[in-house]
Amino acid sequence: MPNLLVKDLMLYRAVYCGVCKGIAGACGQRARLGLTYDIAFFSALLHNIAGEDISVEPQHCFEHAIKKRPIAVADEMSKKLGAFNTMLAYLKLDDDVRDGAGGRFKRSFFKKGYKRARKSYPALGDILTEYMRAQGETEEKNTASLDMAAEPTAQMLSAFSRDMLGDKATESVQTLFYSIGKWVYLIDALDDYDKDVKTKSYNPFVLSYGAPSREELMKEKGEEVRFLFDTLFYGLREALGGVKFYFNRDLTDNILLRGLPTETARVMKGEPRHSMPAKL
Repeated sequence: MPNLLVKDLMLYRAVYCGVCKGIAGACGQRARLGLTYDIAFFSALLHNIAGEDISVEPQHCFEHAIKKRPIAVADEMSKKLGAFNTMLAYLKLDDDVRDGAGGRFKRSFFKKGYKRARKSYPALGDILTEYMRAQGETEEKNTASLDMAAEPTAQMLSAFSRDMLGDKATESVQTLFYSIGKWVYLIDALDDYDKDVKTKSYNPFVLSYGAPSREELMKEKGEEVRFLFDTLFYGLREALGGVKFYFNRDLTDNILLRGLPTETARVMKGEPRHSMPAKL
């Protein structure tokens, strides 16, 4: 998170802890183990677009039982985001188990939480299962097109925004979430390039370019890869300009306009991923 002001960093931490409490309220204590920083970012973004102010209060939490710290109150949106996070974690681990990649023990930590979340938010669960199935089918076909490979995840986040925001999910909002979803999928694929070459796993960049390593890919086709992401960022900025925000947008603008390009540059250089934006 480059260049975050102290006030924005404090808000981000408070929101992160608020979503953690939201997970506990919606899915149980074990499900907290699946909390990711990207869900905290979505909480800040969605609250702002929805016009629902985040209330921060000194509270105890799971990891800070002795001294209180500023924590966002776990409202309904935080709980729903917690449910989304838990269902996503369970379904990903379930896919790993089905593919023979292990993860049975980890999956068991989210099973009860997944069932609670699925029961409380069936529409959100349907979105996840539908688009994750579509993503799996796309990968099984060994789709080489980068756009087509990223489409299910991009569409999933667009549908996610509609479910979370209702009539506030304008065309610009849906396009923004679509662009974020596309970035998430493509940056993960680029980050996993060397691993997927070694394990012969599906990767649209490997299929499209065939370079033996990410380093060679960037040497030979670096300009094409940069153009791909620059085009995506242009669309994201255009969509962001049409989104109505009700509160200060410094935090979300920083992550979207500076954090994502910075993280992309890191991955292109072969450096390890940072935790935010984290893998979805």
